[in-house]
Amino acid sequence: MEMRLIHIYPDLMNLYGSYANVLVLQQFLEDMGYEVTVEKLEPGEERVGRRGDLFYMGAGTEHSARAAMGYLEEGGLSGWLKEAARDGAVLFFAGTAMELLGREIRERDGTVYQGLGLADFITEHVEKRMVGDVYGHTVLCPEAVVGFMNKSARIKGVGTPLLCDLELGWGNETYLSPEGFHQGNLFASELTGPLLVKNPHLLEVVVAAICARQGQKLPEDRTRDSLAWEAYRATAARLQGRLWQKPGFPGMGAHSLM
Repeated sequence: MEMRLIHIYPDLMNLYGSYANVLVLQQFLEDMGYEVTVEKLEPGEERVGRRGDLFYMGAGTEHSARAAMGYLEEGGLSGWLKEAARDGAVLFFAGTAMELLGREIRERDGTVYQGLGLADFITEHVEKRMVGDVYGHTVLCPEAVVGFMNKSARIKGVGTPLLCDLELGWGNETYLSPEGFHQGNLFASELTGPLLVKNPHLLEVVVAAICARQGQKLPEDRTRDSLAWEAYRATAARLQGRLWQKPGFPGMGAHSLM
């Protein structure tokens, strides 16, 4: 069976090694026996109507993200993505690409531009950078999620975050607020790492969503990447250790890390 992954603007939106999210998705699916095609869409290429099981965009600078939104509009791809989302395709937007899923983006100079409108949140760029490790939880899997935040934006109005509870780090709006966005087959997070490389359990969640669209399930006896899981456990243990050293763990102690 064939799977098609559409990587949108891989050169323009590729900070923090974002492309690796696609690589691990491809490898996971191929290990399951799928024939996987990764199709890269660059600005100016109009391939509206191409079927995709996953549509992915990675992180970029604020300037690159605004340019990406312009290219999406000019090439007619914004409507294509909305149609794909309505059809149940999986969308995974990482880093600053997450901001484009919302209703609008407000820049520091006061200018405003429209996002895809697949969610009702807004993004406000601010002077302060929010930087640091993140350790939190999602309802999608029992294991904690780890990552690194480096952004200068507050995302307001997210009703269904990807991470509902943070014990360490910056979320959408403030320190320890919920982070990311998830609704149906739409997944987004500003965490870097890349996120799916650092969190093999979250990788399985996204792969399961891709497979479910074709009426398939993850096999119970699937092979797991032992090195990826070992790296995850080491990172999670290190971040847990930082929390345990703080008085009042797990709640109030984390605030003292600001």
